[in-house]
Amino acid sequence: MYALVSLILIISLSMLIVRVGTVALTMTGLSEEVASFQSLSAYSGAGFTTEEAEVTTAYPARRMVVKTLIRLGSVGLVTSIATLILSFTDPTTRLRRLVILLAAALVLAALSRSRTFNELLTPLIRRTLDRTATFELRDYVGLLNLDREYCVADFEVDADSWLANERLADLELRSTEGIDVLGIRREDGTYLGAPSGEHEVTPGDTVIAYGQRERLEELADRPASDTDAHQDAKAAHRRLLALERRLDPERQPVRPD
Repeated sequence: MYALVSLILIISLSMLIVRVGTVALTMTGLSEEVASFQSLSAYSGAGFTTEEAEVTTAYPARRMVVKTLIRLGSVGLVTSIATLILSFTDPTTRLRRLVILLAAALVLAALSRSRTFNELLTPLIRRTLDRTATFELRDYVGLLNLDREYCVADFEVDADSWLANERLADLELRSTEGIDVLGIRREDGTYLGAPSGEHEVTPGDTVIAYGQRERLEELADRPASDTDAHQDAKAAHRRLLALERRLDPERQPVRPD
């Protein structure tokens, strides 16, 4: 029975620590999905060497969180707790301690899944991260509505793509379709951040863009011969702008590309 209780407490405490790490990494701009995976990877010491892991450790604030998770996973904290539980041999207090441990395990499990706990925890984590962060901490998932209909996507431009061999200014993606091109990665590895309207999209380029998920998926597969798709996208964007203006009459018109 004691072994079972120790296992429950170990799992619950691990879940709580990983959840705290996830909240901290999310606040540095990572999506919750990536933050959760990297938090679990660091805590467990699994050592997944992925591109996401390189991004996670690219900033001081994120490195601090990852180092803390690695230390907590390696110092034997969980093992020490398990040993303490298994050392309860006094029969006069065994039942009382068993009840306390079960209650603690249930509380830890509940906290690891509680949104209210996350909301209370976030300000504390923010104050800690502010001491080491070299950039303003934001929840970019919420800021960019990435958990809704908007997303950031990257896709390769084929020779027969509607985007190929066109200047961004001529494509008018931002003003007519509501799509922002955040960057262009050339085939030779050159990266153009926040490209201007004078930059041309060439076959082999990888375009990084922000917009509505459905619109980005359509744009990525749009062939050069499909001129109607652009007109349909423009019409859909006009309807969206009309709806937003009804909701916000003070909304300013979109600047040209």
